[in-house]
Amino acid sequence: MEKFKILVAERISEEGLAVFEAAPEMEFDVELKLGRKELLDRIPLYDALVVRSKTKVDGELIEKAGRLKIIGRAGNGIDNIDIEAATKKGVLVANTPESNTMSAAELAIGLMLAQSRNIPQATAHLKSGKWDRNLFKGTELFGKTLGIIGLGRIGSLVAKRMRAFGMKIVAYDPYISDERFEKYHAEKKEKIEELIKVADFITVHTPKTEETIGMIGEKEIALMKKGVRLVNDARGGIIEERALLNALKSGHVASAGIDVFEKEPCIGNPLFELDNIVVTPHLGASTHEAQQNVGETIAGQVIGGLRGEVVPNAVNLPALNRENIEMVKPYLKLAEQMGKLYYQLDRDPAESVSVSYYGDIAGQDVDLVTLAFLKGLLEPVVKEGVNYVNARKLAEERGIHVRQKKDSAEKHQYRELMSVKVKNGRDTFEIAGNLSAKKEGRIVYILGYEVDVNPTEYMMFIQNMDVPGVIGRIGTILGKYGVNIATMQVGRNSPGEKALMVLNVDGPVSPPVLEEITKKEEIMWAESVGL
Repeated sequence: MEKFKILVAERISEEGLAVFEAAPEMEFDVELKLGRKELLDRIPLYDALVVRSKTKVDGELIEKAGRLKIIGRAGNGIDNIDIEAATKKGVLVANTPESNTMSAAELAIGLMLAQSRNIPQATAHLKSGKWDRNLFKGTELFGKTLGIIGLGRIGSLVAKRMRAFGMKIVAYDPYISDERFEKYHAEKKEKIEELIKVADFITVHTPKTEETIGMIGEKEIALMKKGVRLVNDARGGIIEERALLNALKSGHVASAGIDVFEKEPCIGNPLFELDNIVVTPHLGASTHEAQQNVGETIAGQVIGGLRGEVVPNAVNLPALNRENIEMVKPYLKLAEQMGKLYYQLDRDPAESVSVSYYGDIAGQDVDLVTLAFLKGLLEPVVKEGVNYVNARKLAEERGIHVRQKKDSAEKHQYRELMSVKVKNGRDTFEIAGNLSAKKEGRIVYILGYEVDVNPTEYMMFIQNMDVPGVIGRIGTILGKYGVNIATMQVGRNSPGEKALMVLNVDGPVSPPVLEEITKKEEIMWAESVGL
């Protein structure tokens, strides 16, 4: 068996490399000093690429990488990766947003404490042979208001810990539910201006996007309390450095703790000349624990992606937490199997796909399940590779309009149900499924008939008149050709009318067998499908 080849282009922990080494079907090369030309020349040989923040993974590199299936970013930010180009080529991009969250949260708290008590300045003073306690009078955190911009993974860790310091927590995050604010005892501010007017300390924990670059500039600083103290160990440029410099000089901002900068590496920055700022060289993830976690996590993500498994931290796929993955994972296989049936049972090009979720499953994040259906739908007709990453984009390019609906109410007698309607120019193909008590996928409705079928690799669908003897005649023909029937289901709406026969068989059914079956007067059509 040919092994998957992985290129590790930037340093990850030894523990991470050990994860690669323990996977028998993986082969990896560690090349930490490849120049741009060397990387472009070698990337066509690899199925996966592991980088940090230095390597530029742009459209040119992705286009050259004919075998590439996944890019692993050992860390959180993805500024150096062209996500759109990767998605278009069906290349998965995964990062490790949770691996260094504790380290980043603790650094933010450390920067808060260091500046409020003048710890670095006092250290330098004492080491220079001097002793003057009056120079370093600080301020307590107790009783102060902490404004947190971004109440995600890191911001919520900071909120929880600083509440134990006796701080009042206010937070701004338009993308977080009210329940999360309540969980962390944070007073929600609808606008950032509302937060910065009341906070004694402000810490930033947002990603770097077009919306957040320059989020805190001269205008925002002018609205802050005189003597406010700022922290940023999120991304450089969220706080404008020129505005911060002027505010620190004037004393409007009493102090700041900054770990990230607009340009990195950062040397000779005018901010470094000031005594009322604590600076560190992007140390948010620089702990032994974080680096071990990052290495092990990204290695596991890459291996999972190459094996075709669900990758929780894929940035160009819907995000799933661990609990949600366990809930929807059985539906992924079922949805893909349901999608594969369409073009094997209906030849007309699909124009729209409507996916509806009912009952318990509607309470989960099901975007990935919808993508699984699209993947299965397109695989029989798309020449280029189709996967979870590019399935929606390929559907849109083919003019297929995709809709998704969730309804917590039960549908018919089912506690939960996934129902799909595929419309074409002639009619509508309907199929529905859910999970059995054993958490196995089953089809419960197809082509207008209620059934109860576990989809398998080889199946037959036969529409026939509901008359005596037809099942026996089908069985005789299949036996004649050595086709073994595993299970058989018959769906009918009224006795004596048309019925649907669904068979699970042990192998593919050849055209001569289908031809002989369809010659029978009571048979409308017969199809062999492969899943």
